[in-house]
Amino acid sequence: MKELKLRPYKPEDAKTIVSWIKDECALRKWSSDRYGEYPISADDMNYKYIDCNGDCEEPDNFYPMTAVDENGPVGHLILRYTNEEKTTIRLGFIIVDDTRRGMGYGKKMIQMAMQYAFDMLKAEKLTLGVFENNPSAYYCYKAAGFKEIETEQDFVFEILGEKWKCIEMEAE
Repeated sequence: MKELKLRPYKPEDAKTIVSWIKDECALRKWSSDRYGEYPISADDMNYKYIDCNGDCEEPDNFYPMTAVDENGPVGHLILRYTNEEKTTIRLGFIIVDDTRRGMGYGKKMIQMAMQYAFDMLKAEKLTLGVFENNPSAYYCYKAAGFKEIETEQDFVFEILGEKWKCIEMEAE
């Protein structure tokens, strides 16, 4: 694996990131119901991130990040505060270049985001959700340091005519 850096998302990253989403199933595993129709465009992503602040009401709650090596973007995720005290951060929209999956880029990107969230954003806890039909992502998050947690209710989404259960995970 080449040297990886995590930096703030730039609008020009969108074209590359959306190119990794090859079908509607991949879109839904990546974004759940956060985008409308498949396919999405770079303009759709930039509208959500730049014009809509990632759907966050508070101006300083949303941090889109891009993992890059010397050839450009290799991964992407967002961090957003989920509580008023700004102690819990949720990771989302996690994706790695489909030609580089299984090579450790996802784990490294997640670990870099965890370090940034704990050290720079002063988070006490990180959370994320992963659909149970996405085992490669689940095991990547476990390898990066996340643990599955019990929830009071099951989070099941109706997606593409199927019921998809979301597994909640956290790291402290």
